[in-house]
Amino acid sequence: MYRYQILIEYVGTSFVGWQIQKKGNSIQKTVQSALSKLLRQKIILYGSGRTDAGVHALEQSAHFDVKNKIQNIEKIIKSLNFFLNKKMISIINIKKKKINFHARHSAKERIYIYLIQNRLSPSTVNKDREWHIRKKLDITLIKKGSKKLIGKHDFSTFRASNCSAKSPVRTINEIIVSKSKNRIKLKFKSKSFLKNQVRSMVGCLKYLGEKKWNLKKFQNIIIMKDRKKVAPPAPACGLYLEKIIY
Repeated sequence: MYRYQILIEYVGTSFVGWQIQKKGNSIQKTVQSALSKLLRQKIILYGSGRTDAGVHALEQSAHFDVKNKIQNIEKIIKSLNFFLNKKMISIINIKKKKINFHARHSAKERIYIYLIQNRLSPSTVNKDREWHIRKKLDITLIKKGSKKLIGKHDFSTFRASNCSAKSPVRTINEIIVSKSKNRIKLKFKSKSFLKNQVRSMVGCLKYLGEKKWNLKKFQNIIIMKDRKKVAPPAPACGLYLEKIIY
């Protein structure tokens, strides 16, 4: 048996998310089916984590096992992309790994980015690829608020009601907030995140940037651990899984 890591880029707009579901097309099912046909055996794909419906990936990581060693990886990548590119999925690379490598369990850090277009008019070029916010956001306040989230905390405030994680405690290693012209980019780094955590944090940082909340209110929201007090989560369209670090 041979194990391979596969790196996948995709636009999640028309998918139900990464994970296979009873209804709708998922990234996992689409790539798994294409691999099974090309390799002529049943392939099971194990992802580094789930991305929700509408969320994109610049480099999702997954692994799969095959009976025989793949002789020509470049040819397989080209063949996969022939079928997948029209569905807004691209295979970036396939790498042979040791049998103990696991796309999810071997991950040391996950990096997500969130994109906001902060101007009067929405972008036609980046439609469904960013969050359009008309009201001018205070980038300085957003940066100050993001620092309150760094470190080890109980993130119950930002946890989805159907989150299956055993503990709400997570450690955020770094948050980088940057602005170029009208685009704001927030980068989040952690070993793992709770379901909807990043989108919920971005939604709260938006309230802060709009000055609906001050820093004290923002900090109190974190401490209260009450999802009912939280701001609406940011839409999925602006969220990207950027990279998995092993």
